[in-house]
Amino acid sequence: MKQMARNPSDGIYAAMPDYVHALEVQGPSRWLYIAGTMGLDEAGVAPATLEEQLDLIWRNLNRILVEADMTTDNIVRITSYLTDPAFAEANGAAREKALGTHRVPTTAIVTQTLDPTWLVEIEAIAAA
Repeated sequence: MKQMARNPSDGIYAAMPDYVHALEVQGPSRWLYIAGTMGLDEAGVAPATLEEQLDLIWRNLNRILVEADMTTDNIVRITSYLTDPAFAEANGAAREKALGTHRVPTTAIVTQTLDPTWLVEIEAIAAA
């Protein structure tokens, strides 16, 4: 499978350094659609802080990827659901930490989650 960032440099606003406008995926044989994943521990409890929840979200996402014999390098799309626009910077930093230099199309939406203790929820698509 081959991944190529598609980031036009003219005729459109510039992509930020932490994402790409589009990611072309050539030749995948498997797709993994990951449901909205919360920052919950194994007992289903959300810690109180945003940073702890983001850490757990990325741990949970990594665990799901391992189950599918994939890594964060296989992620081709991320959507974050934030309960407060002020969470955008921390969410972006957590994503960059988790992905390293791998950049994918991302969207952040400010919304209400089903449980008020869930501060952020992230869904992803991965390909292999």
